[in-house]
Amino acid sequence: MAEEPKQGEEQKDWDLWLKSRDPEAGNALVKRYMPLVSFHVQRIAAGLPRNVSKEDLKSLGMFGLLDSLNKFDPSRELRFDTYASFRIRGAILDGLRKEDWLSRGTREKAKKIESAIESLEQKYLRTVSPKEVALELGMEETEVCTTMNEQFFANVLSIEETGTDNDEPEAASRFVSGDRNAGQPESELEKKETVKELAEAICALSEKEQLVLSLFYQEECTLTEIGEVMGLSTSRISQIHSKAIYKLRNILEKRLL
Repeated sequence: MAEEPKQGEEQKDWDLWLKSRDPEAGNALVKRYMPLVSFHVQRIAAGLPRNVSKEDLKSLGMFGLLDSLNKFDPSRELRFDTYASFRIRGAILDGLRKEDWLSRGTREKAKKIESAIESLEQKYLRTVSPKEVALELGMEETEVCTTMNEQFFANVLSIEETGTDNDEPEAASRFVSGDRNAGQPESELEKKETVKELAEAICALSEKEQLVLSLFYQEECTLTEIGEVMGLSTSRISQIHSKAIYKLRNILEKRLL
C-alpha cells in the first residue's frame, strides 16, 4: 500500500500540486499511488467472472485516483491513501453497476443451481455441499462455487450504496473501515451479532480455507502472494477462496434468516 508523502521529492510534488496543480507533479503523484489502484483491482476482481477485464477495472480505478487527487483536502484529518482507497474502490464498483457484466448464461446457471440446492436440502434436510450440487447437475464443483459467488457479488452491487458522492473525510473513513453507522446503538448490536455469526461460520471451514481468507482479508495479501506462502498455484488459491465464500454465504444466509 502506498504511503502519504512526508518529505523530499514526495513533499515537493505535493506542494506543487496543491499550490498550482502542476502537471508534472500530478503525474508523479499518480505514478506513486498507482499501487493503490492495482491493489483494489486485484481484490475486487477475485469475485468477478474471467470475462471482466482487469484493464477495464484499472481504468475505472484510475478515474477514482485522479478524482481523489483533485478533491483531496490536506487540512482535513485523513491520510491521502485512505481517502484515495475510498474513491478508487467506489469508482470501480460504480463502473461495474453501470455494466451488466453478469452474462445471461451465468444468471440462468445460477437459477439452476439454486433450484438444485433447494431440492437437495428438502431431500436431505441439511445444508448440502457444492460437491453434492455439482454431482446432481453434472457440473464441476468449482463451476458451482464460482457461479454462485458471481451472482452473490452482482446482487450485493445492485443494493449497496457507494457513498462516493460524499466528500466528507469522516464518511470516507467509515466506508473504508466498514462502519457506516458509527454511533448508532442498534447498528452496533447488529454488527456485533453479525461478527459473531461470521466467526462461527469461519470455524466451520477447513484449515486451508481459513488460512486463505485470513491472508486475503486480514493480511490483505493478493491471491498470487497467498499462493507463494502456501506453495500452491494462484488458480488453486482462487478455487479455495471461491469455495470458502460459497460455504460462508450458505451458512450465514441460513443463520441470519
